[in-house]
Amino acid sequence: MTSTENTGTELGTGLKTRHLTMMGLGSAIGAGLFLGTGVGIQIAGPAVLLAYIFAGIMVVFVMQMLGEMAAARPASGSFSNYAEMAFGHWAGFSTGWLYWYLLVMVMGAEMTGAAGIMSQWFGVDPWIPALVCVVIFAVINLWKVSGFGEFEFWFAFIKVAVIIIFLVIGALLIFGVFPGTDAVGFSNFIGEHGFMPNGVSGVAAGLLAVAFAFGGIEIVTIAAAESDNPARNIATAVRSVIWRIVVFYLGAVLVITFLLPYDEISGADSAAESPFTRVLEMAHVPGIVGIMELVIVLALLSAFNAQIYGTSRFAYSLATRGDAPKLLSRTNNDGVPMNAVLLSMFFAFVSVALQYWNPAGLLTFLFNAVGGSLLLIWGFTILSYLRLHPEMERRGEISVRMWGFPWLGWVTLGMLIVLTLLMLSDGAARYQVLSVIIVFGALIGLSFLAPGARTAKADKAARARELK
Repeated sequence: MTSTENTGTELGTGLKTRHLTMMGLGSAIGAGLFLGTGVGIQIAGPAVLLAYIFAGIMVVFVMQMLGEMAAARPASGSFSNYAEMAFGHWAGFSTGWLYWYLLVMVMGAEMTGAAGIMSQWFGVDPWIPALVCVVIFAVINLWKVSGFGEFEFWFAFIKVAVIIIFLVIGALLIFGVFPGTDAVGFSNFIGEHGFMPNGVSGVAAGLLAVAFAFGGIEIVTIAAAESDNPARNIATAVRSVIWRIVVFYLGAVLVITFLLPYDEISGADSAAESPFTRVLEMAHVPGIVGIMELVIVLALLSAFNAQIYGTSRFAYSLATRGDAPKLLSRTNNDGVPMNAVLLSMFFAFVSVALQYWNPAGLLTFLFNAVGGSLLLIWGFTILSYLRLHPEMERRGEISVRMWGFPWLGWVTLGMLIVLTLLMLSDGAARYQVLSVIIVFGALIGLSFLAPGARTAKADKAARARELK
């Protein structure tokens, strides 16, 4: 049975608003929050909050634009579909496969990190827990979508609960409520080093470190096509996810910068070094290192699970548009694209194997391309919104509305250009931009060879006649 992207009837429709919300949170809250937060703080000091605010505002606007398009025209290809509607087949093909590639590489890194910790727990080689977990997640993702959504809901709920507990304990420590503690005041903001110890350049460098922290929440709009009421569920889930993510990240960073001197914070390679662990140790939480190890593993596995879902739905969407083999568009009786899921699992193995093999130069190039991919995806989302909004407005399709059209869209694009220029001015980040340009250029070339190019041309002509 071949699925048809336009109708959305071939995929299952069992996801609810709470599933969508938790999937977005689960994908965006990975180990980077627990282990990588200290990197930005080390670079910018407490002023890293300004970098998070800048990145948070930009992502809120991008998600609101994406939410408007997804509520009006739900599709499992999300921004890839909208890029195609706005700019043609080449844009949809290129952004779709770029995002698929991004998720495959990231989920390989997530599983490698989780397997490394679990191998220490059980005294086995890392490939053993990796194999067991990948098989388990294959079964979960081959399950009907409502079952997958329920599993991911509770998986992500644990991470959210930990962050809320951290914020509560952090607030009590800041105000000196815990026995044996004193209110810290603003000593780490106005003391020896001040709020902005490395100046504006430090904040700019900190922005590069935290800019993509919010990546992953776009999975909400990918899953929308499988919800029981896409327009209503997207409206609720998008608003909920973007504000919760911003509050969680900003809240966590605020607690850490209040309680720990910035020059004692750095990137963490283990749970024991995490700034989250160090803060909770101040509250004398027993066994906190072990608890944080478990939380980090759950964060990694939850993100991996959501990314398997995302890659399979993108493969399915591309197949329905003629941009991937047709067999990837076939669904079972529960509306699950089985072949697309199996393809994602195969490349999950490949990605994990690449990281153990680590061929000289290849892995660095691949991950550099991943780092710059979100720039392009966010950019196309903004431009697609600016192009499609008038058409959707004219046809009365809009139920979720981005604010301030068109000027706020152009402001967001300007913020993205500022981030890109910062990356180009930084030696290490520059290669991320250059690598993704190479990958994206290759994908554009391939787009003209795909069978979907002919179908898209015919669809565009038909849509033009309809609009007349």
